[in-house]
Amino acid sequence: MKTNMFTRRQALQATAVLGTALFLPIGKTEAAVLPPADNTPPLTPDEIAAIDAALGKKGSYKEVEAVYTIPLPRNDLKMKIKGEPVPIPFGFGGWVSFKKTVDGKSAMVMSDTVLQMDEVNPLISAAHANGLEIAAIHNHFFYEEPRIFYMHIHGMGTVAEIAKKYADTIRDSKLFPANQPAPSAPATITGKENFDLLALDAIVKYTGTVNGPTYKYTIGRADLKIIAMGVEMTTNIGLNSWASFAGKQEDAHIAGDIAMLQSEVNGVIKILRAHNLAVVAVHNHMLGDEPHMIFLHYYGRGNAATLAQGFRAALDVLGKKNGGMDNMKM
Repeated sequence: MKTNMFTRRQALQATAVLGTALFLPIGKTEAAVLPPADNTPPLTPDEIAAIDAALGKKGSYKEVEAVYTIPLPRNDLKMKIKGEPVPIPFGFGGWVSFKKTVDGKSAMVMSDTVLQMDEVNPLISAAHANGLEIAAIHNHFFYEEPRIFYMHIHGMGTVAEIAKKYADTIRDSKLFPANQPAPSAPATITGKENFDLLALDAIVKYTGTVNGPTYKYTIGRADLKIIAMGVEMTTNIGLNSWASFAGKQEDAHIAGDIAMLQSEVNGVIKILRAHNLAVVAVHNHMLGDEPHMIFLHYYGRGNAATLAQGFRAALDVLGKKNGGMDNMKM
């Protein structure tokens, strides 16, 4: 009971601060960045084993962030965009992550779930029945078939408690690993063959990851310290910007997400549109985060190098004074 009271108090405090910040001039919200926090205590082998046992699937541990993540791809779906098939790794793979609070007294579960429309409200009811909360429900795409929504679920408690609560929440859904079809054979042609990886890396200035026929960049906000309910939000628990490529170098799809401070939102929108990338959603992913983060989803089609330039230009807006909007008249 103590843990729940602590969590709600922290959330209320954060909400009060954010409510004030909304009335400040845009540039002022940048001053809300928190000082560096102490290192987060690591998850123990027993805690990781408890997560694996609850979900029936093993994940990966990022020691530098003290985050354990299990992917939850929707391999049961056959996705299309504007009638053209696209692979599940392009942007239809959910996940669940676990991380301790900075003081080590509690832990967070954070998840992004991939849902068809008729699956959304049953999962809301299951989450609430198991003591978890809904942080966001939104789209990531336009023109996808079937229509997909993404729901962020979070909760606090001991690692074993929240792993069981999360497993019980998704147990009767297609998200639960045991309810998914067996993975298909690995793609014979992968993102390594589909794209000029060295050329894309030179543009983005990061190295991506090949995932089946796709190539993906996942980039954190090392310039920020974001705390939500006592947890330091880092790359692998959802604080990141990403770009996923599907198709071929000459005829590619790009989809992704940009993690922004409020003051950066319209600067990012402006630069994406200047690079002919479609803005498809602007929303929150988390509750109680300080400073409050906004996430933007985008989509584009064309030569992969040209699309990568648009993603890189959006990254260049982040961390700039006034969010890159110095020339915008207000």
